[in-house]
Amino acid sequence: MSKRLAAALAPALLLTAALPASAAVKASDVIERAIDGFVRPAYASLDQHAESLTKAMHQLCEAPSEQNLEAARSEFSGTVEAWSVAEVIGFGPVKENNRLERMLYWPDRKSIGLRQVQATLAAKDPTSTDPAQLAGKSVAMQGLGALEYVLYGDGAETLAKKDDAYRCSYGSAVAGNIKTIAGEVRDAWQKPDGFASLWADPGPKNPLYRDGTEAVTELVGVFINELDMIRDVRLKGFLGAKPDADKPKQAIYWRSQNTAASLAGNLSGIDRLFQASKLGDALPADAQWMAQSIHIQLTNGVATAKSVTGPIDKALADPALRDKLEHFALITSSLSTLIGTRMTAEFGLTAGFSSLDGD
Repeated sequence: MSKRLAAALAPALLLTAALPASAAVKASDVIERAIDGFVRPAYASLDQHAESLTKAMHQLCEAPSEQNLEAARSEFSGTVEAWSVAEVIGFGPVKENNRLERMLYWPDRKSIGLRQVQATLAAKDPTSTDPAQLAGKSVAMQGLGALEYVLYGDGAETLAKKDDAYRCSYGSAVAGNIKTIAGEVRDAWQKPDGFASLWADPGPKNPLYRDGTEAVTELVGVFINELDMIRDVRLKGFLGAKPDADKPKQAIYWRSQNTAASLAGNLSGIDRLFQASKLGDALPADAQWMAQSIHIQLTNGVATAKSVTGPIDKALADPALRDKLEHFALITSSLSTLIGTRMTAEFGLTAGFSSLDGD
C-alpha cells in the first residue's frame, strides 16, 4: 500500500461500521473471497499459460517453421491476456524481488529496454540464453516486452528458419524466466502462512494490516488505482486528445497487436475481483444499485476494448475504432467516479486517492 493511499484512508471507518448490525459482512470474509475467488486462480492461470508458452518456444527452437512460430505467437498472446487479468493485483508477492518489473518493463519511454534487447541479439551473449543467468540481468531483458520483440520485432521472421538459433534461444530463456516468475507468485499466494494470511487476517500484531479498514483499503485501492492506470497511463499513453496527437508506437504490445486485448484483460480482472470479493454486498440496501452498475460498466468496457482489433495504428486511423477507444476512456472515468467517490463514501472511506501521483 502506498504511503499516500494509507494516509488518505487513515481516518476511514471499518467496513463493518458502515453496515447495519445485522449485516453478516466482515472485512476478513471479503478479502478471503478476493484471494480464493480471484487472486489465486488468476496467478494459477498465468502460470499455466507461461508453461505452455515455454513449451511452444522450445518447440520453435527445436523445429523452426512458420507453423511453430505462429504457435509460439499464439501462446504469447494467451500469456499476455492472462497477465493482463492477474496484474491488477500488483502488490504482495509480485512486488518482491522486482518480479513486477521483470515480468513487464513498461512504459519504456526512452527505449532503454528495447536497446538492451537489440544489443543482446546483436552480440549473441550466451549468458542471456540461460534463464537462471538471465534472471540476474536487467529487468527490461527478461519479460513480456523482451519476448514480444523477439517474436514480432525486426528480424522475427528468421525464427521460422534455421539461420537464427540465437534469437530463438534467447526468446526461449525469456519464456522460461516468465514461467519461473509466474510460478513463484502463484506459490507465494498459496502459502498458508504467506502474504495471503497477512491480508486476510489483519490485527494489531500484523506488520502490514492493523485492522479491517487497512485490509479493505488495499482492495478498494486496486479498483481505483488500476482504473487510473488503465486510462491515464495505458490508454492515454498513445491515444491523444485529437487524432494528430496519437502515438501508436507508445501503445503497450503494439507489435503483437495485443494492445486492446490487454486493456480488456485489465478491466476483466477488475470485474472478476469485484465479483469474487462480493464487496458490493457490503453496500447499504439503498446503494446496492452501485454494485450492479459497476459490473455492467466493466462488462461494457471489456466488450468495447475487444471490439478494437488489428494493428493499433490502423485502429487509430479508423474514426469508428478510435471512437471506441474514446468510449473506453469514458467508461473508465465513469467507473472511477462510481467506485472512487460514491462507493467509498458509502463505506466511509476517504475518496480521491491514487498511487499514480506519488508517495
